[in-house]
Amino acid sequence: MNLSDLARNAHMLTGSLARRGYMRWWHSFSGIQPETGEQRTFFVEFFCINPGLGCDQPILGQHPYFKKRGLRPSYVMIKAGVYPNAQGKGGKQLHAFYPVSSLKTTQSPLTMQVEDCLYSESRLSGYIDVSWQEARHRSLMTNAGSMEWDLEVSKMVSCHTGLLAGRFFQALNALDSYWHGEGIRSFFKGTVTLDGTVYQVSPDTSYGYADKHWGRSFNRPWVQLASCRLTSERTGKELRSSVLAVSGCCPRFLFIPLRHKLMIQLTYTGEDYEFGIPRPFLLSRCKWETKETNKRYIWHITARNRNAVIKISGNCVKEQMMPLLYENPDGIKPRNPLLSGGCGTGTVQIFRRTPGGRELLDTLHMENMLCAYRGQRSAD
Repeated sequence: MNLSDLARNAHMLTGSLARRGYMRWWHSFSGIQPETGEQRTFFVEFFCINPGLGCDQPILGQHPYFKKRGLRPSYVMIKAGVYPNAQGKGGKQLHAFYPVSSLKTTQSPLTMQVEDCLYSESRLSGYIDVSWQEARHRSLMTNAGSMEWDLEVSKMVSCHTGLLAGRFFQALNALDSYWHGEGIRSFFKGTVTLDGTVYQVSPDTSYGYADKHWGRSFNRPWVQLASCRLTSERTGKELRSSVLAVSGCCPRFLFIPLRHKLMIQLTYTGEDYEFGIPRPFLLSRCKWETKETNKRYIWHITARNRNAVIKISGNCVKEQMMPLLYENPDGIKPRNPLLSGGCGTGTVQIFRRTPGGRELLDTLHMENMLCAYRGQRSAD
């Protein structure tokens, strides 16, 4: 449902999740280098892990000193970077770590600031500079380089996951990770400076996305797709206010893992189509598969509710993806990391269900699709 919920986006970890849990506010968007016309997809993330264990210094779970003493990680991490380009080159992620005590927040609407890095519902700004000497430390999980960003943000379409991210499900620890898409269709405006090169970010070509995940562990498998650069085959026009967002979840019952599920929202010319998100009187089901070839990952998804059916086919070239590095709340770095890219493509077919079968409404062509995938072959 396209419903903004600033309180949910501002929710901080409480109870047991404060001592064994994480939060991540993610933003991705495109910028253009004025002299060359090169387009790149950037990302900025605020990540907080085990805030209830915080002290006056960041506790890095991969650092030998803390690992030897069995300490779980606790810090605020600012992650910023750029995805590989169309040729599969130039991707990097930069990390800056701060103690939890350095994070200053206000609620409703949420504002977070840690030193020079600011997050609010309408503004992102900050700076990271990682030297080659710092990047050599494996515990920092970072590349070398610098990135500065100063951006206005306008979040136009939201995905509200209802009961699945509500207090009742959280009290039951019913999911490994919860999701709220406050800005699945967002417009960014400003500048990004990457290693001295300036990129202009304009609302109409930013193809922005913003969401939040939180919980006690990362989804396994982790599947996430999103695109707001959708072109209608029926009209031949790019749809300014339409967006597709897909996110997986791993439900549990009495701590027993159940079958992995997908939550899907397609907002098409002002109408919302939802699948896998529990609503009164709206039953839905999804079937999907992930295929891996030598060159790419491919996703096929069919979802239906009582009113509509959609068929999603998306793919991303492996060279255009990069591993996003994290450690989980227990201080374990997954053996197979989350692979992510911003150059995915695909199609979405939209059908209206009728008494005699179904009617094709439109076929949408996706570009600049955010793709994130992590399989099950991990012992984290």
